[in-house]
Amino acid sequence: MPEPVLLTTRDELWAAVHAERAALAEDLAELDDDEWAAPSLCGRWTVEEVVAHLTTAASTGTVRWITSIVGARFDADLHNARRLAEHRGATPAETLARFRAVVTSTRAASGHTPAWLGEVVVHGQDIRRPLGIRRMPSIESLTAVATFYASRDFTVNSRKAVAGLRLKAADGPFAHGDGPLVRGPSVALTMAMAGRATYCDDLDGPGVPTLRDRCRPR
Repeated sequence: MPEPVLLTTRDELWAAVHAERAALAEDLAELDDDEWAAPSLCGRWTVEEVVAHLTTAASTGTVRWITSIVGARFDADLHNARRLAEHRGATPAETLARFRAVVTSTRAASGHTPAWLGEVVVHGQDIRRPLGIRRMPSIESLTAVATFYASRDFTVNSRKAVAGLRLKAADGPFAHGDGPLVRGPSVALTMAMAGRATYCDDLDGPGVPTLRDRCRPR
C-alpha cells in the first residue's frame, strides 16, 4: 500500500474537500425517505439537516457569515438553524441537488481550509455511521483534519479534548502529543476529537477513558 500523501497546500486541501463531497453525494443518492429522516450523530439533526448544513458551509463567504452571526446576536445555534432552513430543499431530492451544486465550491467563512475539510469529513461520518454506510474518508483527508484538530480549537474544542494525551493512528501517519496513549483508526481519532463519543469504542489505550469523558456534552 502506498504511503499517504500529506496535504499541505490550499489547492491540495480544496481538492480533498471536493473529493469528499463528491463521495458523500454518491452515498446520499442511494438513500430512501426513511434514511433521509434518520437521526445523525450531530446532535438533534437528521441526515437531511446535516446535508443542508454542509451546503450552507459551502455557500457562505466571510461577509455573509458575519452578517448572519451578527443578525443572530452571536447565537451560533440560531445562526446555523436559519442558514440550514435556507439551504434545505422542499424534498430530500432537492436538498441533495443543492448539495451537489456546491461540491466544487471553494467558498468558506474563513481561510482555515483544513476546518472546511473537517466539516465534510466529520459530517459525512455523522451520516454514514448511523446508516451503516461503510465508505470512509481517505487517509490523506483524515490525517489533515486530525492534525488541524489536535493543534487548535476552531469549530470544535478538539485541542482541549486531547490535551495531555498521546494519539497514534493505527492506519496512517497521524501522531500527536505526550501522555497516556490513545490508539486506533484515523477516522475514530478524528471523530472523537470532534466530540463523537461513540467512536471512542473503536480506540484503545490508557488514555481512552479521559478522551471519552471529554466527549460528553457539558
